[in-house]
This record gives sequence, structure tokens and C-alpha cells, in this order.
Amino acid sequence: MEKECFFNTFKRLASEVEPFWYDAYLSDLPRLQRAVLEKAEACAPDLIFFIPYTDQFDVETLDALKSRWTTLAWFGDDTWRFRKYSALMSPHFTYAATTDPFSVGAYLKLGVKPLLTQWAARTSGGVPTPLPVDSYDYDVSFVGGHNHSRAWYVRRIEEAGIPVKCFGAGWPGGKVSFSEMDNIFRRSKINLNLSNSVNPDIRYLFSGVRPLVNFVRSPKRAEQIKARNFEIPLAGGFQVTNYVRGLEHYLSIGGEVVVFASPEECVDQVRFYLENDDERLRILAAGHERARREHTYDARLHDLLLQIWGRT
Repeated sequence: MEKECFFNTFKRLASEVEPFWYDAYLSDLPRLQRAVLEKAEACAPDLIFFIPYTDQFDVETLDALKSRWTTLAWFGDDTWRFRKYSALMSPHFTYAATTDPFSVGAYLKLGVKPLLTQWAARTSGGVPTPLPVDSYDYDVSFVGGHNHSRAWYVRRIEEAGIPVKCFGAGWPGGKVSFSEMDNIFRRSKINLNLSNSVNPDIRYLFSGVRPLVNFVRSPKRAEQIKARNFEIPLAGGFQVTNYVRGLEHYLSIGGEVVVFASPEECVDQVRFYLENDDERLRILAAGHERARREHTYDARLHDLLLQIWGRT
């Protein structure tokens, strides 16, 4: 994802972009600290862009970089790990970008002025247009990794008499490439977007020991907007998604996207839009246009650069 969404986008926006892939250094973190400092020294960059995940970079290294160059970190999981991660790391960057508008106040209390951004959709080649109603391979599909919560949701939908074709690691449909994923989005009448956070439905929690234990132990209890919310409409697909707070700031609910808050609501929405093609296609077209116009990584990173320099 880092190469497809961030590196390739920056290459379109900037005259020169130099990557630093650090996977090979993860078994020797002291060597990684030296290597990133040497890379910065050799390149003398206008901006060093980080996608931090855990503790690969020491704060001493980050402070040394910050003292000489402009640094920016993209924090994409602040809904569930701000206090234990972003709050500790963000002061060591020149800028911190957050995808969670509800964390902005917490950043300001730290003395960090965050750049508000959001996940987005990829643009690989031309942006496809929505297909006509008679060109579909699936009535209902889902693309995403298998987990216990998602399987429970799919099972309840199928028990209501609605088959769901599932793709991704752990599902019968298996893993798919980015291009295959886009094609599935376009050729499905309805694309489900199911959360990968802990499912709070009481029926799920008491469906076995594992769901209850996961709920108690997992820090990932808050829903968050993800790239999938924008990838589906950009590809020309119709989306029925679990509601995430703040989604209405990016897609008009009922006008550009359809949401649900329970398996029963999901079943009702799917049935309605399978039976009402004109309304489904109207929402599909509006969501596609909004995503094409506003919700690509080109648009997101262009906006971040404007927030930093006021120009690109």
C-alpha cells in the first residue's frame, strides 16, 4: 500500500521523490537509525514523509531529522491508538497528519497542530465509469480479510436468504489483486463494507468464548473510516457500509453511500437496493463522482502539501 498509494502519488505531485524502504533493516534497528540519517544527509530533502507503525525509529533519530529537515508523519489509526502511540510519537515530527477529526483537540493539548486528512482511493490509470445495470457478475460481494466478526456478519446476511460472494485472505474466493478488486467492485450490484474492529453486538459477543475475549483484550473497539469507503465508489461500485462517525463529511448518507448499524439493517438495505435499480444507480453515480473529484490520494496529498507550503 505504501508504494501504490503514497510513493506513486508523490511521484506525480513532486519533481523528485526518493524512497527509503526499511524492511531489510528491521532485524537491526540500530543500523536502521544510521541508514535513515545517512539517506537524509545524501538527499537533503525538502520533506521527509513517514508512515509510522510501531517503534522502528528512535525518538532521538526523529529529533535529529526534525532539527535539520521538515518531517511529516501520517497517523491513520488515531481512533484506537492515539494515547498509546500517536501522542508519544507526534511531538518528534515537524508535522503530524491525522485521519481522525475527533483527535485534533487531543493533539492541540500536546502542543502539536495536526494536519487533518483522510484515507482515500487509489488512482491506477484512468478512473472507470459505472457499468450499466445488466453487466454484473454478483448480486452481493465483500472484499477484505476474513475474521471472526466479519464471518458472523456474513453468516447472518446469508441466513436471511442473501448469498454473499467473499474475496480476500481466509475466504473461499481467495486473495485478489488491486485490479481484480476494482473489477469486483464494478461488477457487483452491491458491495458490502464490513468493519474490522471489534463487533459490539451483544449477540456476537455471547456467540462464543472467543468474541468475548477479543472484545475485552482488543484496543481496536472504535470504528474508523478506511480507504475501502472511497475505493468502492471510485471504481464505480455501489457501497453498503457499516456507519462510521464522520463519514457524512466525506460522502452524503443516502445520497452517495448507504449505511447500516446492525445485520438486520444491512439485510433491509441490501434487499431494497437489489429491488430498486434506479435508486441504486443514482446513488452509485453520485458517489463515483464525489470520490473521483475529492477522495483520491492525489487530492489528499496535494492538500497536505498545500497545508505545509501553501503551494505545490
